[in-house]
Amino acid sequence: MTNVLDSLNWLTLREVADLLGLPQGKVRRLVEEHSLLGMKRGRDYCIPADFLLHDEPLAGLRGTLILLLDGGFSEQEALEWLFGEDESLGESPVSSLRRGRKTQVRHAVQLLGL
Repeated sequence: MTNVLDSLNWLTLREVADLLGLPQGKVRRLVEEHSLLGMKRGRDYCIPADFLLHDEPLAGLRGTLILLLDGGFSEQEALEWLFGEDESLGESPVSSLRRGRKTQVRHAVQLLGL
């Protein structure tokens, strides 16, 4: 695991379910559908808190995840890219998504040559 992922605020599926007002099964479906992404941390599957905005999954995340995963990124690599600094964006892709810059993030994915 890289340092960028170590510094994140992680939420368990139960915590995400509580925040979204959904059953845990629905949150699992959001993960399966790539509306959210996380990783195993200890005994729990956890999701970065930054993937939620206004008690909803981050807009633009699903399409970006699909592009990355279809392009050959592993889930771990996708997480690392989303939270790492991207030169073309001047910030992390997840920060850009949180500011509504979905088009710029998708362009940055295209620049990866996927």
